[in-house]
Parts: sequence; C-alpha cells; structure tokens
Amino acid sequence: MENIAILTPVILSFFILVMPSGMRYIYTLGVTVFIILITSVPAAVTLFHTDSAPLIFIEGGPLGSITFTLDSLSAFFILVTNFTVFTGLLYSNGYLRSYRTTKTPAQFALHYFSYVWLHLSMLCVLMLRDGTAFLIAWELMAVSSFMLILFEAEKRTTLKTAVNYLIQMHVGLVLLIIAFLLVEADTGYFGFDGLPIFFSRHPNTPIFFLFFAGFAIKAGFIPFHTWLPEAHPAAPSHVSGVMSGVMIKMGIFGIIRVLTTVHADFYIIGILIMIIATLTGLYGIMMSIVQTDLKKLLAYSTIENVGIIGMGIGLGSIGMGLNQPVLTILGFGGGLFHVLNHSLFKSLLFYSAGSVYKATHTRNMAQLGGLIHSMPRTAGLFLFGAAAICALPPLNGFVSEILIYYGLFAGLQAVSVFQTMSMLMTILALALIGGLALFGFSKAFGLTFLGTSRSEIHMEKNVISPGMLFPKLLIAAIILLIGLAPVLFLSPLTGMIGAQFHVNPEPVVAPLIKALSKINIVGIILIIVTIALLSLRKIVIKPEKVVYGPTWGCGYTAGTARQQYTAGSFSANFAELADPVLHSKTDYRPIHEEDIFPGKRSFTLHPADIFHSGINKIVDFSMLALKKIARLQTGNIQHYILYAFIFMLIIFILLYMKIL
Repeated sequence: MENIAILTPVILSFFILVMPSGMRYIYTLGVTVFIILITSVPAAVTLFHTDSAPLIFIEGGPLGSITFTLDSLSAFFILVTNFTVFTGLLYSNGYLRSYRTTKTPAQFALHYFSYVWLHLSMLCVLMLRDGTAFLIAWELMAVSSFMLILFEAEKRTTLKTAVNYLIQMHVGLVLLIIAFLLVEADTGYFGFDGLPIFFSRHPNTPIFFLFFAGFAIKAGFIPFHTWLPEAHPAAPSHVSGVMSGVMIKMGIFGIIRVLTTVHADFYIIGILIMIIATLTGLYGIMMSIVQTDLKKLLAYSTIENVGIIGMGIGLGSIGMGLNQPVLTILGFGGGLFHVLNHSLFKSLLFYSAGSVYKATHTRNMAQLGGLIHSMPRTAGLFLFGAAAICALPPLNGFVSEILIYYGLFAGLQAVSVFQTMSMLMTILALALIGGLALFGFSKAFGLTFLGTSRSEIHMEKNVISPGMLFPKLLIAAIILLIGLAPVLFLSPLTGMIGAQFHVNPEPVVAPLIKALSKINIVGIILIIVTIALLSLRKIVIKPEKVVYGPTWGCGYTAGTARQQYTAGSFSANFAELADPVLHSKTDYRPIHEEDIFPGKRSFTLHPADIFHSGINKIVDFSMLALKKIARLQTGNIQHYILYAFIFMLIIFILLYMKIL
C-alpha cells in the first residue's frame, strides 16, 4: 500500500499533459490535493509525536529500493510546503486566465506539470536520505522550477534569467556532490547516513561549510543570492510565492539536516553562520529599499528574511556548542518559526503584487499610485502582509523575531566578552533590519497604493477574481491566528527541536508560553479597540454624506501627480548614505551654465548589486562555453562516431595510466 501511495502521484501527474484544456486545472488541483493529503496526515502525526521513531517507506522498482524517511524535521517542512503550494495553485487559476489567448494548451500543460513536479521534488528532498536519490530530487526541483520561470520565455530577459538560475543551481549541485563523495570515501556511505560517522572522525567545520555553500545557493545567503532577485520577478506571481515561500527553504532544511549530524565545532559553526546571516539580512533589506520594481523589492526582502532565519540557526548552534538549551531552543525555534511565518506573509505579498501587475501591467512603482481606491481589498491585504513582515504585533512575524531576540538577550549573560559582544552586535543588526524593513515597506505600500497615479495607466476592471482573493484571505487568517495564538504552533515546534538536537525543551517552553500569553492578551485588546473605533467612526459618519475631493494643496492646487515622491526620491537620502555598500548608478546629464535653453532631462537611479557583476561574468562565460560546445552538434553521423572513438580512447589511456 505504501508503494502504491508513493507511485500514484507520479503516474497521475503525467495525465496533466494530455488532459483537455477545460479540465486541466481541476485535474491538477485534484492531484495536488491528493499529494497533500497522503503526505500531510503522516507528517502531522509525526510532528505532534516527536518521541516516536521516524516513519520509513520503501519503494521498490527496476532501479532498486528507495527509502523515504519521515521524521519530525521533515514533517514540519512538509506541512509548510503543502500549504504554500496549495494556495499558489488556487491563486494561479485567476492569475493565468488572461494568458489563455496568448499561450497554447501545450504551454499550460507543461506549466502545470512542472508545478506538480516542483511540489513532488520538494517533498522527496525532505524525505530522502540516500545521496543519489536526494541529488536526483534536488536536480528535479531545479529543472521543474526552471521550466516554471520560463512561462514567458518569449521575453529575452526571462530566458536569460532562467538560464542564469539553472547554472547557479548546478554549481550548488556540484558542491553537494563533492561533499557527499568526500563522506563516502571515508565512510562508505553516499548520503546523510554517513555524516555522523564522518563528523565523529574528522574536524566538522570544513565539510559542514562545503555542504553549507551548496545549500546556501538555494537558500539565498550572500554572496550566493544573485539568482534570486532576477528569478522571482521573471516568474509568474504564484510561482514567485512558492519559490520564495518554500523552495528556498529547501536550502534551510539541508543546512539544518546536516547540523543534526554534527558532533563538534558547534560554537565556531554558529558564529560563522551568524556573521553570514547578519550580513545577508542587512544587505538584503538595504537593496530592497532602493528597488523600483515591486517584485524585485520583495525578492530582496526574501534575502533579508533568510538572514533572519540564519541568525536563529546560528544562535541555536552556539547554544549547542556552549551546552545552553535556552539558546538552542530559542535560536532554532525562532529560526524555524520564521520559516513558517515567512512562507505565509511573503506568499501573500507576492500574490498581492501579482494582482497589481494583472490590473496595471506594470511592476514599476514609479508608474503606480492611488490603487487603494480601485483595488481596496488588494491594498488591505498587502498592508496586512507588510505589517507581518515588519514584525509588528499582533501578527506572526513579531512572534518568531521576538524568540530570536529572547535568545540573543539570554546570550548576553555570558562569561566570554567575545560572546557578549557578538550577541550585542547581532541584536543591533536585527533591530536595524527591522527599522529598515518598516522604511522599505512604507515605500512599497505608499508608492503603489497611496497618492494618485504617476502615469497614464489603463486599469483593467474585474481582473481580480474571487479565486485570486480567497487564497490571500486564507493566508491572512493563518497569519493572524499565529500572531494571537502562537502557543498552538510553538509546542510541536520546540518538541521537534528537542528531538532533533537531543535537548529538553520543557524548562524553556514554560516561561516562554507565559511571556507570549501576556503579549497575546495585549494583541487581542489592540484588535478589539481598533474594531470598536472603526465601528464608532462608521456610526458617527453614517448620517452624513461623505464626499471625496483632492488632497489639500496648502493653498497651491496647480500641481500634478509628478510632484509626488517617486520610487527613487523616496529612498534617495538612504541610497546616498548607503552608497559605499550599494554603489547605485545614476543616469543624468547635468545642466551647465552655458546651456541657456537646456533640453529635456531625465534622472534614473539604477541600484547595483555588488555581487551581481562577478557572478554574471561566470554565468556569461558558462553560456559562451555552452554555445561553443553546441557546435559539436553538426548533424553529421561521421562526427558522432569520431566523438565516441575519442571518448573510448581517453578512457583507455586513463585506465592504462591507472588513473581510473
């Protein structure tokens, strides 16, 4: 029965390619719901019973037996993944409706097929321990997401972005292969099962950071992040939500999975992770602030949140190294809680940005404005997600970040001056990230939804269907539930951390629940007061006729919409202060004294990612090499026979020299 349950989704997925157009979405939804059910039920049981042995499913086939292992860590990530994939598919039906006139049924079939396989490959990544099977699933995840990014492949920038993404994913794959091969050479095990043996025999730091580099490319830690700000804007918004919400978390999962097998060097590993994560968080939010593309702003914000998650992981590792369960539980607890929270508010923000794009056909905030009047529900949900991502109470982002703060303050009580200073600097960095996030999302919401339109945009009416609104409301409800009742989610999460890292969470959880309960009460009071004030306002103004007019112009009403803040001017002062780090470029021809009648001028600010140019050179070199290799495809059978002969000759020489 287990083998049938594993094989059935794979078989059902291929019928997407031949399903009639009118039935394809419903069928894909049915297959996805089936996958969610057969994985979420055992995952929920495992997560709430962390003391039980991991569930093992074995699937036999012509290639041998493949073992799927479901433990509490896998179960947590499976539940997070399933929910985001489900909301993304719900949103996609309305989002892709306008493409039915420009895309063929075959393109839709390939898109939905790739979406299901992205889901399946992520689930396999979470449950496979054998190195070969894991790497195959890792590669399937890269290829299926590559196909999803290519949905609008007729755009040259999209095609280049997708190839860039695929090349960088393969760099990560090569690093993971090298790490697994080193483990196999010493232990005889090619996979995660060999890691405990290897770590017990050798220094842990070098091989851990080889794994870390491979997984960090997927997660988006700097300097491995350069694919992310390009791929997210290029992909359809439901794909962006899934990629940002859960696909990059496969890198986080891999890092934590390797950490659970580490034997020593936890302290130095934790310090190094915390340094990388702090730089990632700061750089991500700084780059986010100066963006003019709404989806690129959200993409850089994803890098910032990966940094926050990394801070929690680093803190937890330091706790393991110092044998301080408080730091371990609060660090890993805050980091993993933020994995869940980020999957929610970031998918909500990407879906909302997708609705803006569908209605206006632009993501450029310099052309937007005043959308709150024509898209009030989308504006409200975007503001809700922005408040959550800025960690404002009583929403979910506040809960995960407060856990990390608690852990950092607990780490201040140390004998070591170095540890105290490390914790203090991280606290300051996290506070700075929070302040900059407020600034960045004030810009995103204000320029997009407030004021008046900055350009002549043709707004499409009735383009936001109820199907696009429902998943956003569902996500918003979960965000509020976590913010008001975090204890429901905290207990199984800390239990999982205790089981994975062999620490007792009970002494930490009890006072933590007490503290969070007080915060919950304040949050509930805040909501009640807000509802009461809004209701009172409605009652007071109900008898009066409400008239809307232009904004008061302070006695001057001859201005135009061009006199509002632009995307560049809003963050110009910050960009100037941060120029040593950001290196923004400007496009402007100055006016000289001799220009009596100067012509038209334009000013454009181009935020420059300092890591992007270096990575781009590597990618461009790779693409050039691939083009040259493609010349070997001459179509001449004699050439292909010659290639085979040369290959066999090389093998013979290597065998003769005893290299192979």
